[in-house]
Amino acid sequence: MAHARTSKTQAPQGKGLRQAMSGLHIWAGLLAGWLLYAMFLTGTVSYFRVELSQWMRPEMPALKAPADPARAVVRVVRELDALAQGSAQWVIYPPDPRGNAVTAFWREPVTLQGSRRMHQAIFDPTTGHRADVRPTAGGDFFYHFHYQFHYLPMVWGRWLAGVCAMFMLVAIISGVITHKKILVDFFTFRGGKGQRSWLDAHNAFSVFGLPFHLMITFSGLVMLMATYLPWSERLAIQTAAQRAHMANQQHAFHAPLKASGERAPLASVQAMVGQAQHQWGAHNIARVIVNLPGDTHARVSVLRGEVRRVSFSPQYMVFDGVSGALLEQQDRVGIAAQTRGVLYGLHLGRFGDVHLRWLYFIVSLAGTAMVGTGLVLWTVKRRQRMPSTPQRPGWMLSVMERGNVAAMAGLSVAMVVMLWANRLLPVTMPERDKLEIQCFFLAWGVMWMWVLCQPARKSWRAQLWLAAVLLFGLPVVNALTTERAFWRSLAAGDTVFAGMDAVCWAFAALHGVLAWRCGRQTAREARP
Repeated sequence: MAHARTSKTQAPQGKGLRQAMSGLHIWAGLLAGWLLYAMFLTGTVSYFRVELSQWMRPEMPALKAPADPARAVVRVVRELDALAQGSAQWVIYPPDPRGNAVTAFWREPVTLQGSRRMHQAIFDPTTGHRADVRPTAGGDFFYHFHYQFHYLPMVWGRWLAGVCAMFMLVAIISGVITHKKILVDFFTFRGGKGQRSWLDAHNAFSVFGLPFHLMITFSGLVMLMATYLPWSERLAIQTAAQRAHMANQQHAFHAPLKASGERAPLASVQAMVGQAQHQWGAHNIARVIVNLPGDTHARVSVLRGEVRRVSFSPQYMVFDGVSGALLEQQDRVGIAAQTRGVLYGLHLGRFGDVHLRWLYFIVSLAGTAMVGTGLVLWTVKRRQRMPSTPQRPGWMLSVMERGNVAAMAGLSVAMVVMLWANRLLPVTMPERDKLEIQCFFLAWGVMWMWVLCQPARKSWRAQLWLAAVLLFGLPVVNALTTERAFWRSLAAGDTVFAGMDAVCWAFAALHGVLAWRCGRQTAREARP
């Protein structure tokens, strides 16, 4: 009897917990939903940002085999010796099996005003000469937008991304608690049932990538932990030696020594990179940093890549730039730094091959759909309650319905418009790379204005059809403006350009199907 009474008194508490978690799940998703959708979609695209950057620079020839990083770096060093004289630091990203170009950064010497302008250039790995390619942000724009939102100051953008990630973590945990039959519901889908269908889709996308969603959200928070919680770090690390030790655990950008003023030629950079290749692999060099080139205090740092290495913690070799002697080598970091590095590596997913990146892409796309279906589910649920109440739709329902259109379908349009701009803007136009980004935000702004002029249902259909047409037409525009048409890329074995065209057509079909179904639903509701 006592056991029975205990069970009866505990049952309402369990029910109350699920109800409380349901409310928390809904509000956590609503308050950050639009930004989370944008973060998920641009983050999904970023798993192929190297390939997307190649597509956005069609002047670069496709390489049949990966270029040797050591030889490519030596060629670029010779070019920088004439191009960046007086610079205190060169940062060179050599080619790898995914990339067909060498990217280099360098700073101008300090001017009388104290400024040091940063320069960036793309180099041909086979010749070492500066490549004549169109200025573009490439796939890096979507990568940085994913957690910085571009126009916001970097710190504020990262704080906003962190707040959204925390809301996401709360929504995931509360969602699991709310849906006590979540695994059973994963195998259930009832089409054409309105709210029930949207809930089934939301459950399916949520369960399909649940471990990934938890990992990607938590690891994103850990990656920028020092930004969100800097006070403990400042309290624990106070001396210069402690700060230097922590810096070595997190990155390998060594500050240049004070220049001696005495000129001395660089030793063989190819031999230095070759020594690192012998230990880490021929195509596993992330970047080469040359500090004080041409000075007797020159240093050359070679950083290990992420190939077949889950941890993103830095491993590097530091050489004397004049003698070529190995001065320092780091192969291990502390437990805390290694934990952070593993979470960092899991988040970026660079350690795997193309098959793993496609898996990341698909599961991350499911996460995008999870957020999108959750936002739509809330509006459908509220809209289906309207016939039983005499009141007009509330302002929040109206804002959510219209905002969902621009935040989801409008974002698809904006992203494709940027790719169209990459092909149609004159190659020699000043600040062309910035104009591409402006086209993205301008198109997205037009989509937000669009939803103010039409009902949400019509806006859904129109913007989805527009995204489908733009996606389908992008390979056509590429064929007309470049020599990398789909059939030529396919015949040449150029998987980047042929794959990009195929993906555009696949997503055009997806947006077309969604627009068609939206039109059918509108026609069904209009029948007497």
